[in-house]
Amino acid sequence: MTFGQFIAILQARWKLAMAVLIATLLVVMGITLVMPKQYTATASFVVDAKPDPYSAMSYGTMVNPSFMTTQVDIIQSDRVAQRVVRSLKLNENPQVREQWREATGGQGSVESWLGETFQKSLDVRPSRESNVVSVSYKAVDPKFAAGLANAFVQAYLDTVLELKVDPAKQYSSFFDSRAKDARNTLEAAQIKLSAFQREKGIINADERLDIENARLSELSSQLVALQAIASESSSRNAQATGASGDRMQEVLNNPIVGSLKADLSRAEVRLQEVNARLGESHPQVMELKANIAELRIKIAEETRRITGGVGVTNAINRQRESQLRAELEAQRAKVLQMKQVRDEGIVLARDVENAQRAYDSVQARLTQSSLDSQSTQSNVSALTVASPPLEPSSPRTFLNALIAVFGGTLLGVLAAFIREVSDRRIRTVEDISASLGIAVIGVMPKPGSAKSGQLATAAAQRRVIGHSA
Repeated sequence: MTFGQFIAILQARWKLAMAVLIATLLVVMGITLVMPKQYTATASFVVDAKPDPYSAMSYGTMVNPSFMTTQVDIIQSDRVAQRVVRSLKLNENPQVREQWREATGGQGSVESWLGETFQKSLDVRPSRESNVVSVSYKAVDPKFAAGLANAFVQAYLDTVLELKVDPAKQYSSFFDSRAKDARNTLEAAQIKLSAFQREKGIINADERLDIENARLSELSSQLVALQAIASESSSRNAQATGASGDRMQEVLNNPIVGSLKADLSRAEVRLQEVNARLGESHPQVMELKANIAELRIKIAEETRRITGGVGVTNAINRQRESQLRAELEAQRAKVLQMKQVRDEGIVLARDVENAQRAYDSVQARLTQSSLDSQSTQSNVSALTVASPPLEPSSPRTFLNALIAVFGGTLLGVLAAFIREVSDRRIRTVEDISASLGIAVIGVMPKPGSAKSGQLATAAAQRRVIGHSA
């Protein structure tokens, strides 16, 4: 269909289209005038993004969209609607109860029935750019609409606080019992540690262990030094008991031995002189030999005495070494025992620390849950209070008129085309070609048109000219 055909159909059927438009407009405006006026009151609340003073939990600069959706679902829930009914005491109204019996036959509860009724006129819309949520209620009475909007916001605030406080009370009871168990565990661990310290006589295990370790180190150093001395005395004792005992430093440096050896040397020299002059059988020679033999005996005795002292010193050093080694082993065993006792004490002390840490943690959670259970504020606050609207929100006469004009125009055009399809007429040259399948040679002007008058004048002139000829 061309635009010309469309215009031709509208020109031919304009009366029908206009009638449909007027009828639509009249029907819509009649319904608009008959419909009761509805008033919409709007209240709002805001979700606070500041940290919670009890739990120190922050929601950030913008609340999570899922959190906002949850708040919308809460305010549209049956729990909030039924709280509104109870707060307004509508369930106690005899007229309301009578309406409930007529509507439900006495089945269910008045609170549920009224809550579902209120929810149908409730509109909750969260803001896209902020943490504000608008709560609107539509009713015939503007005061009733404002009252219901404010009641829903207040019921929502009470419900949010209740949802926060009730779990906190349950957690508080749970952590209270856990705190008692943790305290009992801590007391048992502390008693066990105190009994162990009292049994072992531990006052300051680390200081005492340091002293014993120092003593162990000192004994070890003494043993090493004494072993060196004992080793030296053993070698000297071996030299003293051998053939070279007379060449020991103690023997050589001894003044008695030195004096005896000097006397022996002088006596030997004297013997040689006297023996050379008097002979071996002379009494002086015999006397000198006896003196020399006596001096040698004295030197040997003194040497044995000196080397015997070296043996005694070696024996004493060996005995001291054995004694010191025994003391060292005893001290080592004592230190090991003290370390074992200290390790056992550390284990018990660690049990006390763990029990104390667990008790502190549970006590902190108990304190937090106790504060939450006593909270009277939540992170949601009322922002604006609904007031009775002055102008009705519906019906909107001007908007309905515009819609009626637009819809009536469409319906009129549609009716014109339906009429044209049921009673098809030739409106344009294209319709002739499409219907008969032949080409159009010319088009006659409409009677009374300017072109028709011009054609008639031209025909008359031709007839006059023909007669004159």
